[in-house]
Amino acid sequence: MNALVTSPNLVFVVTIAVLFTVGVYLVLERSLTRVIIGVALLGNGTNLLILVAGGRAGGPPIVGVTPEDEMSDPLPQALILTAIVITLGLTAFLLAMAYRSWQLHRHDEVQDDVEDRRIARLAARDERAFEDADTDGDTQTLDEEAALTRDETDEAEPVPTPEAGR
Repeated sequence: MNALVTSPNLVFVVTIAVLFTVGVYLVLERSLTRVIIGVALLGNGTNLLILVAGGRAGGPPIVGVTPEDEMSDPLPQALILTAIVITLGLTAFLLAMAYRSWQLHRHDEVQDDVEDRRIARLAARDERAFEDADTDGDTQTLDEEAALTRDETDEAEPVPTPEAGR
């Protein structure tokens, strides 16, 4: 068997690096639209990476039609098809989330919840979040803090509580 060993094209390697870099940067954003674009870029980078890792091109992998040393490997092709389907499913899910967020709030920004804010506050004080002693100094419970917390996505009118209607 005379297998040719070829090095990957430098343009492909740079393109993969750029796709992964920009994709990861966009996935870390708060806007779901940017996350969707980042997932698409990561999916395309993954497909290109699998294609480059699959080796050189060859003939169709059919026994009797192509000599064995000239056949292309069918596994990267199957992996790319699988990656396309996974990326499509994830993109459809994220699009549904972004659409629902737009319906409810007229934007697609992902906001911190109360627990995220508590953990950030503890990190600023350099305390551990998993110890019970970190809440001893707080006078409010998380439910009380959540009721008082407002961010830019809250509406101007307060939400009526069941007790207020009595």
